[in-house]
Parts: sequence; C-alpha cells; structure tokens
Amino acid sequence: MLRRYVQSATKDAEERCEFCAEPIAPEHHHLLDVPTRQILCVCRPCSILFDKKAASHGKYRRVPDRRLYLDGFRMSDSRWEELRLPVGIAFFFFSTPAGKVVAYYPSPMGAVESLLTLDAWKDIEASNQVLATIEPDVEALLVNRARGARQHFLVPIDDCYRLVGLIRVTWKGLGGGQEVWHEIERFFTRLRDRSQAPATED
Repeated sequence: MLRRYVQSATKDAEERCEFCAEPIAPEHHHLLDVPTRQILCVCRPCSILFDKKAASHGKYRRVPDRRLYLDGFRMSDSRWEELRLPVGIAFFFFSTPAGKVVAYYPSPMGAVESLLTLDAWKDIEASNQVLATIEPDVEALLVNRARGARQHFLVPIDDCYRLVGLIRVTWKGLGGGQEVWHEIERFFTRLRDRSQAPATED
C-alpha cells in the first residue's frame, strides 16, 4: 500500500495507469481496491469508468479530491485521550469490509491500526455533523495534535497514506529526527493551503 509513496519520495519514474497502461501525469486519479485497501494509480477515463460502485460491485472506489479544513471541529483533549491513541497524528474512516469506523496512526514501519475500542467516536460524531458526510473507505478524518497542534481535516484517503509514507522514509532514530518533523509540518501547511472550509452547520 505504501510502496508507491515511498518510491515517489526517493526517485522519479514514469507512472502508468494500472488498468490500461497508458502514461499518467504526476497529478492523477486514484482508485481504492476496497477489500485489500490497495491504492491504484489510474488515468481519467479509467477513474470515470469505476466512479460508481456498481461498475465493480463495490470492489473499486474512486478516491475523491475533497479537502476540508475543519476549523470549528469539536473534540476536547479529554475526548481525544479517551481514544487512547499512542501518537498525536491519526486518521479515521468507515471501513466497509470491517463494518465500522477504524483508526490508523503513522509509525516508522508504516500505518498501524489501533486495536482499541472507539467508544468515544460516537460522541465525536454527534458533535460534528460534517463527519456524516465522509464517504466510506475513500475519505477520512485526519487529526494532527502533534507538538501542540490542534488541526482537523476531511481528506481523501490517499492523503493519509501519503503522510504515512513520508514519515516512514524520513524517520530516523527513536525520536524521528528534525527532518521528519520538518516534513510533517510542511505536509500540514500545504494541506491547509489546499483545503476549503466546510459549509456552515445549522
């Protein structure tokens, strides 16, 4: 899952659509293989072909490009602590195969699924109506609380894995080193610049 992001961080290579083998630009569409969670690079025609779940009986989902900066997101420090995540960066999405919301966090070895219960999630969801709009499997709530940050985004799932890949290739030693934290900060700065504000909740 992370191979393409690790490769993109270490070398340049011509990419091709993983369905029709046509060359694709650096900025291209992605499909998610839902059962395996593999992200596939595809050309625009192939992405349109699989835009509807019925086209592949739900096996493939087109990854959208919606990015929202949730400036008014409601989650207290105590509510976050109830999630009992070991790090300050995590992403949450509804997994169709699992039939529930799952949580992942980045590590030097890649994305790690939280094996803890998400009892606090229902309260967080009830306090933030925007979470009801997240598309299953292909969109996620990305939370950054590292080093005192309090940032919340609704993002395409590939953004989350891109961040995981970035951390994996730049992490050094026990604490990560200065480079990884510089790259994390730059990632979220760019994400903030690319994100829109959600519609105001009534």
